[in-house]
Amino acid sequence: MYWPDDTDTLRAEKYYGNAMLDKTLIGKSFPPLVVDVDRWQLKFFAKAVGEENPIYFDEAAAVAQGYRSILAPPTYGVTLGCAVPDPFARAKAVGLDATKILHTAQSFEYFEPICGGDKITLVATITDVFEKRRGAFKFMVEETVATNQLGQLTTRFRQTVVERS
Repeated sequence: MYWPDDTDTLRAEKYYGNAMLDKTLIGKSFPPLVVDVDRWQLKFFAKAVGEENPIYFDEAAAVAQGYRSILAPPTYGVTLGCAVPDPFARAKAVGLDATKILHTAQSFEYFEPICGGDKITLVATITDVFEKRRGAFKFMVEETVATNQLGQLTTRFRQTVVERS
């Protein structure tokens, strides 16, 4: 179980198996996730997305440009949310069937840079829940806020997932 020892609503519903996606979940947050940013993962990700700027690969180049360490490419922050045993745990915790969900939209806002060696805390909050086609499609909108070890906001991302009946 992902959240076995908690009485928070989202975690308790997962534990007791009576979670249900409805408007009462709007404003509820999932447990914080703290992730260490490994430099080798940054380099791998930067290469995968086609970055060529040395600030993504070379510590000295990044420091010379005023960064604490090598820089994370812009969309790297969202991948940190996958650093869990079950990337579908949040959807399951609110009663969505992971075999029937699709990722339908996402957006990003960037603030302070994420650098190698950072410790990023991510907190996901449900911001909307709605249905379409008389309940045939159930939507959940999440906003995740990421802050670094200095308490600085680094990224805010929003995603919408849909479960089809």
